[in-house]
Amino acid sequence: MTRIATTVSPLTLGTSGLGRGTVPGSPEEAEVVADAVALLRSGHAYVDTSNNYSDGRSEAVIGLALREADTDADADAATRVITKVDVDPVTGAFDRDRVLRSFEESTARLGVDRLPLLHLHDPYAVSVSETMAPNGAVEGLRELRDAGVVDAIGIATYPVDEMREYVATGVFDAVLSHNCFTLLDQSATPLFRAAQERGMTVFNAAPFASGILVKGATSTYTYREPSPEIIARLAQLEKLCRAHGVELPAVALHFSLRSPLVDSTVVGVKTRARLAALDQLAAVEVPGEIWPELDALHGSWAA
Repeated sequence: MTRIATTVSPLTLGTSGLGRGTVPGSPEEAEVVADAVALLRSGHAYVDTSNNYSDGRSEAVIGLALREADTDADADAATRVITKVDVDPVTGAFDRDRVLRSFEESTARLGVDRLPLLHLHDPYAVSVSETMAPNGAVEGLRELRDAGVVDAIGIATYPVDEMREYVATGVFDAVLSHNCFTLLDQSATPLFRAAQERGMTVFNAAPFASGILVKGATSTYTYREPSPEIIARLAQLEKLCRAHGVELPAVALHFSLRSPLVDSTVVGVKTRARLAALDQLAAVEVPGEIWPELDALHGSWAA
């Protein structure tokens, strides 16, 4: 088990939308690269990407940014990029060989030889038993870790029950869950506890539940239309935040930041403006009195 929590920071910057729709060499790409340089120089420990984010453009843009950020002051920039292996987009294969190819594609785009952490990402095409079997995806991940080109391996998928199966194998060093540990849904709590007991590093992604805890009821909830029950819960949260004179997005972020179950909270950021807004939210002082009331509210939902 490679414990990386000592090197993470409270926030990890997610880049799933970075570079989407940009043409290599275009003025638009240059602007996006400048945004990525700002992420690398932000002071947050890690930037999180994946082989399939924006059809590979996220990694390609970060690779260009790494070359710009590679100065004496930012000499460690290349050691602070986390990525993920993904299913073959053409064949649907997700076995040992695909993991090794995915790693090679990612490191080529990023222009790096090694990675601090490599996640197995959304292995929906295969079962847990297939993933763990000889010549399965996990075999490829273990080979990379044993070879020293990856410091640690993680599991980043959905749903929670399947993730608990992966955690129970004892193979992984880290776990990343999204949209399941928020003000609206704490279903990842048993998963995070199990991971923590095993000494794994816990990443909690999407603390805003895909936008609804920032934009309100007109937004999506976990990338879908929110149900009437979720809309009602959202209204209760908004009322409670107003009573304490604090904005709901700040409370949503700090819910994750303050949790002893979470080592780092992953928030999607693709522009300098978004980065500045995130840092402002992280700096907000949330009244301590709100947390017991939130606990009581969550308890009433579970009753």
